[in-house]
Amino acid sequence: MTTAIDRPASPRGGGAGSNGPRSHVLADTLTMLDRTMLHLVRYPGLSVFTIVGPVVILLLFVFVLGGTLGAGLPGVDPAGGRAAYLAYVLPGILAITIAGTAGGTATTVSMDMTQGITARFRTMAIARASVLAGHVLGNTIQALIAVALVLGVGLAIGFRPSAGPLEWLATAGMLALVAFAITWLGVAMGMQAKSVETASNLPLVLTFLPLLGSGFVPADSMPDWLQGFAAYQPFTPIIETLRGLLLSTPLGWSPALAVGWCLVLAVGGYVWSRILYERRSVR
Repeated sequence: MTTAIDRPASPRGGGAGSNGPRSHVLADTLTMLDRTMLHLVRYPGLSVFTIVGPVVILLLFVFVLGGTLGAGLPGVDPAGGRAAYLAYVLPGILAITIAGTAGGTATTVSMDMTQGITARFRTMAIARASVLAGHVLGNTIQALIAVALVLGVGLAIGFRPSAGPLEWLATAGMLALVAFAITWLGVAMGMQAKSVETASNLPLVLTFLPLLGSGFVPADSMPDWLQGFAAYQPFTPIIETLRGLLLSTPLGWSPALAVGWCLVLAVGGYVWSRILYERRSVR
């Protein structure tokens, strides 16, 4: 059985039957997206680990530590306890879930680079931009599926958000934007790595950032020397925005900072990826 990527590429002529270069880029991107989604089905190990890891962390913190950590948290049930800590910590777990998908993204990109798949694509009559775009779109979808499953576990164990329809829509948009930005970073890290093993380890730094922000405890409860970093690193405004939307608490400047950080990360990852891709192309 062959997939679209295994079949000979069609000529890129510009005759009467052609819809122009833009249609070719779109068609090739959809083909690469299809290939990425097939990888998720055929190699489910990375996807399962991406989901199981955050779920284990969620259950550990809520049922083992939540009774103590939930006492006196701001913006949640003043009675404290596990239910209060579940409401507080779940946005941080969702951020860790998205950060964790960068490892799978970097691994699959590195496999394509080290096994010569990307070099093969360069010899085919396909749009160059579609190779990276297919990875980004496919892994963004994977991240959103993982987030939905982790959120489902949170709801199953007692998470009760007070968000209305518009707030849920804004939450979905924020999660998609974060996943898109982190995926671009994962692509760049996968292309930068010299081996698949290195590629799987580089994105680990992203999974630690929610721990060093307001994902599990308020930033102002940390030592003075850590508070500045915790308050202004990328994941803190993202987590505060998700928490405010889901729990209907004041948002302040968090949404603007979160969107700004996402744009910086996405543009940085895109530029980094394109530089590496073009550099490899001329070798």
